[in-house]
Amino acid sequence: MKALLCLRHGPPEAMEIKDIPEPTAGRGEVVVAVAAAALNFFDTLVIAGRYQVKPEFPFSPAAEFAGTVTAVGEGVTRFKPGERVCGNIGFGAAREKVAVREAQLLRVPDGFPLEKAAGLFVTYGTTIHALKDRAKLKAGESLAVLGASGGAGLAAVELGKAMGARVIACASSADKLEFSRAHGAAEVIDYSNEDLKERLRALTGGKGVDVIYDPVGGPYTEAALRAIAWAGRFLVIGFAAGDIPKIPLNLLLFKACDLLGVYWGEFIRRAPEMHRANMAEILALARDGKISAHVDAVYPLERAAEAFHAIAERKVKGKVVLKP
Repeated sequence: MKALLCLRHGPPEAMEIKDIPEPTAGRGEVVVAVAAAALNFFDTLVIAGRYQVKPEFPFSPAAEFAGTVTAVGEGVTRFKPGERVCGNIGFGAAREKVAVREAQLLRVPDGFPLEKAAGLFVTYGTTIHALKDRAKLKAGESLAVLGASGGAGLAAVELGKAMGARVIACASSADKLEFSRAHGAAEVIDYSNEDLKERLRALTGGKGVDVIYDPVGGPYTEAALRAIAWAGRFLVIGFAAGDIPKIPLNLLLFKACDLLGVYWGEFIRRAPEMHRANMAEILALARDGKISAHVDAVYPLERAAEAFHAIAERKVKGKVVLKP
């Protein structure tokens, strides 16, 4: 079978497509024919050797996927061949088939496209944990989303709206903001030519923003934090801009606000049942059309480098997927 392999750390062009043996289902495992493998920003870091997780060579990128069960191992009770499933395995999904533990899979709702289901775990899973478990977002509160048109940002816009928040989408161009508004943002801010702090304050009547969701980092983090409400909550999701900001701690003191780290991977390990409940909620929202799981583009494995560059250059709205 075909697999996209990272043989050494480097740019996307350094990856190669190789023929490797098909997997077999061990005890408690399920073999899935991969219909789509979704990519995330951290995949660009993994292949470059700049991420905290460094898989042994050779490895396939892509943490999340969707497809059809082809075989089950001894002891598997929840799935059978022919069923449509999706899952998250950290890395290794950019290949024609994967063998995964039964507990890592969820059933895809009838009629929901597999290409969309492939992208439900990382961005939506991270975001529901951030908004529900960490920030405890309430209906009627304001939610500002930085990088609002990317995979994580789109998830925050859609889930924020679904949870009853007034969503303020912040992005770097008019087309990205139009995309965010079409997916549920009540207000938008172009922080490439508007003063982010002043606009956030103006849009909240001077009160400030109750919850800020930041997957970007870089120069906009402090500006957004300066516009937070009294007892607001600032969610640290990631650093797509590349720079990790240094926060003046007096800002937390003056606003009595909380700076909340969101480490979804560790949350999964420590609270697997809470994670499964969150993902069941995500799949129900997807089934009911309340989240879009928007796919910006689908690439064959042979064009994977293009997909990686699109993500790294922040040209993607929603998700991109690879199709083995």
